[in-house]
Amino acid sequence: MNKAHFYQVKVNWKENRKGTLSSNVLDENITIATPPEFPKGEANVWSPEHYFVAAINGCLMTTFLAVAENFKLNFVDFESDAEGKLEMVDRKFMMSEVILKPTVTVSNEDDVELAKKVLEKSENACLISNSVISKIKLEITVKVKKD
Repeated sequence: MNKAHFYQVKVNWKENRKGTLSSNVLDENITIATPPEFPKGEANVWSPEHYFVAAINGCLMTTFLAVAENFKLNFVDFESDAEGKLEMVDRKFMMSEVILKPTVTVSNEDDVELAKKVLEKSENACLISNSVISKIKLEITVKVKKD
């Protein structure tokens, strides 16, 4: 993949501290708002901070799927919790850290070490993680499905 790719996103303000994200190549629009921790923020609406963490966590999953296929890892489930830490650093707010907590379920005890290796390679190859200055921490769990 030597060619550059471009992704356009548009935001339109709707009311108060809320707007809509859209893209001319996507069917769904998404609501976005200031989080409730900030003045006039709104609860129960996805914020830029949520999307930031979601982008890193989603990239981990999509990268994992590709790397797992390349390594022929047989897994039965993948899920990942993620938490971003927003704090003041050098008098500016920033997402200083994102903790990724992926859980992969395999059907065979022999695949546990390979699953860990695939997760580590996936995080290292994640293009979103590689594009941010936030510290990315990986807390891996691999389970064996008992029949």
